Amino acid sequence: MLRFAHPELLYIFFVIPALMLFYLYAFKAKSRAMKRFGNLILLQKLSRNTSRARQYGKIALLLSAVFFLVFALARPQIGTKLEEVRREGVDVIVAIDVSKSMLAEDIPPSRLDKAKHEVSSFIDRLRGDRIGLIAFAGDAFPQCPLTLDYGAAKIFLDILDPELIEKPGTSVGGAITQAIKMFEQKERKHKVLILITDGEDHGGKAVEIAEEAGREGIVIYCVGIGSPEGELIPLNNRGDYKRDSKGELVMTKLDHLTLEKIALQTNGKYYRASTGEEELDRIYDEIFKMEKKELGSLTFSQFEDRFQILVALAILLIVFETILPERRRIKQEWRGRFM
Repeated sequence: MLRFAHPELLYIFFVIPALMLFYLYAFKAKSRAMKRFGNLILLQKLSRNTSRARQYGKIALLLSAVFFLVFALARPQIGTKLEEVRREGVDVIVAIDVSKSMLAEDIPPSRLDKAKHEVSSFIDRLRGDRIGLIAFAGDAFPQCPLTLDYGAAKIFLDILDPELIEKPGTSVGGAITQAIKMFEQKERKHKVLILITDGEDHGGKAVEIAEEAGREGIVIYCVGIGSPEGELIPLNNRGDYKRDSKGELVMTKLDHLTLEKIALQTNGKYYRASTGEEELDRIYDEIFKMEKKELGSLTFSQFEDRFQILVALAILLIVFETILPERRRIKQEWRGRFM
């Protein structure tokens, strides 16, 4: 399977037609200049050792070199290597609130961007643990199944956005219910749920559902993101903010009490998001101390770069173009003194 690490660079191919037009213009301009200089037939006889075919050939070599270099810049990769991975660790699901309230900017650049950045750093620290993602607002759905492919998990993390879920609100209980379904039901340990939200549970049953999660052996760590004082919810870059049905500005506040109760039901802990990343570092340290289990194997394709061959071909073409002369040898034949 062929793929490109930087497919956006393939647009540079538009340079090749531009170069072809440039060379065409240059040859026509040269012909017009020769006509103004003198008799064209006489000039062609005087310069008959100059090969027009070789000039075209040198241009073709340069354009081919540019073609291969553009391909090399896009970094073509071929998935030819299959590996089977078996590791020991625990199952970790991160549920991230993507409701409109997460657009509030009391945690710069926004609550959601801060959460995504911290989770990305957290994934980088994992060693053998499976990671899964849940996106939730008024509803919840699995964004990424439990996997050992941390690169794939970060791709799913990057596309988290409030537009993913149409149903408004924040259903913390729905996120916990979805996590219970994603974990293996037969186990009563090795399961961690990290809940990142501002804690505004509009469903109202999050604590009761957390009790059920505790009976399933799930340890819930809650990370409250936002300020208890409240913050306006921006709708766009023009300074518009969310309003209720009466036209009043809506304030979103961190409900840390609900999150503390959820964590307490499962022997987990509650942390408030800080400007650094101390809270997820502490959660990782807690997970690292947990009993490990052998996780299911994951077979995946490892893409290998193939741009080196294209760069080598481009260099060879440039070298050949450099040493290829425009002039050709013409054999001088003796035709007599007065010929």
